[in-house]
Amino acid sequence: MRRRIALRGGEIRTIDGDVASQAKDSIDVVIVNAAPVARYYYSESFDPNVAKAPICWSGDTQRPSPDIPDDQKQSSRCMDCPQNVRGSGSFGGRACRFSQRLAVTLTEDPSVVYRLQIPATSIYGRGSNGNMPLQEYVKFLSARGSNTTGIVTRVYLDEESAVPKLFFKPIRSLNEEELDVADQMISHSDTVAAIQTDEYTVAQVTSPFDEVDGFEFDAN
Repeated sequence: MRRRIALRGGEIRTIDGDVASQAKDSIDVVIVNAAPVARYYYSESFDPNVAKAPICWSGDTQRPSPDIPDDQKQSSRCMDCPQNVRGSGSFGGRACRFSQRLAVTLTEDPSVVYRLQIPATSIYGRGSNGNMPLQEYVKFLSARGSNTTGIVTRVYLDEESAVPKLFFKPIRSLNEEELDVADQMISHSDTVAAIQTDEYTVAQVTSPFDEVDGFEFDAN
């Protein structure tokens, strides 16, 4: 995927081929689709800014993909895998980690799709003071009859985290014209490419989010 959003040195950049944007501490996007949460194991430390296929992976987080060569599979089940044991990875964590790929568009160019791959620290957990990881953010929108496809979402870094960690916050609802474009992008070929790779398919491409029907957010 030539277009992606990368986290480098505590900053957010959009990457288009070999061209990187000016660094920011936040970015406003529309999340048009997402792959299910998956597991990935890399033979070397994972770098989200380097395009590299994992050695072993699981699209359902239960068993390795059947497409993996036998000599690369780390176990027959994720729950029994030695790479899924605390201490098998860096900083006492697991070598095989949860991750999720999002297909997003920028508010200034809603027909161009970028890949945003987020780690487990940006997916799970409880937020505070309005700072929400992805799953909590999606639940927040759902409780208000909304979803990510109809909302401009601000993605920003947790300044207190020693590792890259993102939070998500609603900014505004899309207008009618913007909603039409977002609806078209949900199943666009670039969206499919953003949440899959050439080396492997993480899962069936389908939005995990409920349909949107209006949204109001009081920033105060």
